[in-house]
Amino acid sequence: MKNLFLTATIIFNLVVYAQEKDTTAVFKKRVLENTEVDFLLSYYSQDGIHSAVGGGVGSEKLSDIATNIVVALPANADDVLTFDVGISAYTSASSSNINPLDKSDGKPTPWQTSSGASESDQLMSLNTSYSHSSDDRNTIWNGNVSFSNEYDYTSVGFGGGISKLFNEKNTEFTIKGNVYLDKWRPIYPKELVSNVNSTSLQGYSIYDQNGTVSTLYNTSLFTQYSKSNRNSYSLSLSFSQILTKKIQMSVFMDILSQDGLLATPYQRVYFADKANYYVGDPKYIANYTNTSNQGTFQLADSNEKLPNTRFKVPIGARINIYINEYVVARTYYRYYQDNWGISAHTASLELPIKINSKFTAYPMYRYYTQTASDYFAPYEKHLSTEQYYTSDYDLSKFVNNQYGLGFTYTDIFARAKIFILGLKSIDLRLNHYQRSDGLNANIATVGFKFEMQ
Repeated sequence: MKNLFLTATIIFNLVVYAQEKDTTAVFKKRVLENTEVDFLLSYYSQDGIHSAVGGGVGSEKLSDIATNIVVALPANADDVLTFDVGISAYTSASSSNINPLDKSDGKPTPWQTSSGASESDQLMSLNTSYSHSSDDRNTIWNGNVSFSNEYDYTSVGFGGGISKLFNEKNTEFTIKGNVYLDKWRPIYPKELVSNVNSTSLQGYSIYDQNGTVSTLYNTSLFTQYSKSNRNSYSLSLSFSQILTKKIQMSVFMDILSQDGLLATPYQRVYFADKANYYVGDPKYIANYTNTSNQGTFQLADSNEKLPNTRFKVPIGARINIYINEYVVARTYYRYYQDNWGISAHTASLELPIKINSKFTAYPMYRYYTQTASDYFAPYEKHLSTEQYYTSDYDLSKFVNNQYGLGFTYTDIFARAKIFILGLKSIDLRLNHYQRSDGLNANIATVGFKFEMQ
């Protein structure tokens, strides 16, 4: 938190400095008239029954609180410098079971949260971007750098792009590229790194499927990853056209490539052709895959293995239709395909409804469906002879529906003030997410846009 306050202070000083140094001609219309500050806050919660850390079995309960401060500075009439500082904190029943033996009550189970270090984490991020507009405002250059860090992962990114406007600004073409150079600090399931071949594990007896103490469990199928980097490269193209006074259309395509460690180190896999071994109370073994299991945890056969490269191509379109002075229809469609065997369709509709000059409501709906990856199989469906394997249900076949409602308050004159900040708008969104594999989530976001006066 001290870092956040320090960053905010630096940003404020930069704002003042930029305003004092700006000697641009008075008669030139500025791209951004005054410094704008956005405060964003979101809350996300989910629950499900297919924990990837548990090899496709266990609680997916998670909660996350995130906040962002975005400051856009008019460096001069043509240039805008933007800082985006973010902090999020989460607690997760799933990732807490990286070490399922770290239970305060001594009862390991994939259906309850452990009390270890992996139960919660924080993510801090900083993104800085700079854009320059030509004198006729028909060409916009931009560049950005970013950094984020959490307990086991660090990301550094940079990129840039250009937008060209034609036909009296009725036509726009944009091309941009980004590179992310990420680094894992791999954390593996506790039992796999303990080099176990004995009758106990951290004080726990090991049982076979029949509940008999066993000495046969071993970790010979497990090897630590030889790579810890993950690099991502993207090229984005978009074309936008105002077709009529009431219709605007845009089409887009992205080309994305990844290489490095694309698997998640702590996600377990259980094989159909390997015997099962457990720690905890053997009376729960028969009911291991349902929530009545309150005291036993199955030891992993391995962690997931995935290819070191991935290629993705999404392509889509947006059409905005002005219906009347009160309602606008915003439609969206995207098709996605990658070389891991996943293809997906996304369609959404948003209907902003103008209640009066200051208030707008917008109901929204989003539909998504995808096929399963070539490397996915549920709990205990993989074979140990396979080269790649995962039981992460994000790579499974599923359908999801998302329903939402938003409200926006807008005051272009920013009459309400907090110190030197005038309030321009408040945006509130509520969304409910339902996935066909049993995952459900709720998302609430609120944003405040201020103008420095």
